[in-house]
Amino acid sequence: MSHNCLENIYNYLKISDKIATAGQPSLEDFPHIKQAGYQVVVNLALKDSSTALTNEQDIVEAQGMQYVHIPVIWENPKQENFQDFIQIIKINADQKVFVHCVANKRVSAFIYLYRRCIEGMDDQTAKQDLHKIWIPNQVWQQFIQEVVNRGQLTVDS
Repeated sequence: MSHNCLENIYNYLKISDKIATAGQPSLEDFPHIKQAGYQVVVNLALKDSSTALTNEQDIVEAQGMQYVHIPVIWENPKQENFQDFIQIIKINADQKVFVHCVANKRVSAFIYLYRRCIEGMDDQTAKQDLHKIWIPNQVWQQFIQEVVNRGQLTVDS
């Protein structure tokens, strides 16, 4: 089976050999995620989001993958959420990690910040993948700015 099935997942975006991101996968998508070699699924959406699968953890673990839930409130993303995310990515550096939320907006912002703050990628390059998904709204621009300020990085406007 080809890995192209993953491209059917809403806003699917492969970031690297180790990390892929997307909006909410469907029940049928998780076996494909497993087949593509992913070992860890990280969900940044809330359990009560409109597209959430109530038993996602069971679904993921039934596929033999690890499930990590970092609920990020859309209107109020927190520094701690991002710190938790960094930890998960670092701990699983040798694993393939599939990160999703509802529409890949939370995730793309976190990945952008991870690349800037942790991997030291330049703003221009890091922004390309972010902008493939969305231009962050005011709440998220502010959050990005806070994280970047904390890390003393510059964001090119």
